[in-house]
Amino acid sequence: MLFILGDNMAKDWARDFYNSKAWEECRLAFLQSKFFICERCGAPATIVHHKTYLTPENINNPDITLNWSNLESLCSSCHSIEHNRKYKEVVRNGLKFDNFGNLVVDDG
Repeated sequence: MLFILGDNMAKDWARDFYNSKAWEECRLAFLQSKFFICERCGAPATIVHHKTYLTPENINNPDITLNWSNLESLCSSCHSIEHNRKYKEVVRNGLKFDNFGNLVVDDG
């Protein structure tokens, strides 16, 4: 079952992989090995993040897609922060993203 939500919806080229039995089994086993705990903040983890981002060129490489050394157990907040790092600076005068990925007023 595909668990990628919002702006992080699987791209067309990755959809088959994320719906594959191999990924479902790998994802569940990895989360279990981390006790469903986010490796960054300690919150409950629901997402297995690929440290080396998946691309159309590497999506069929199990050394990238299924290798536990390339995986990280994350909560949705930390995963959002990871994929929105480029927006960590001010997005508009008076606004910024906080450490949890929330858009907040910049008091500084």
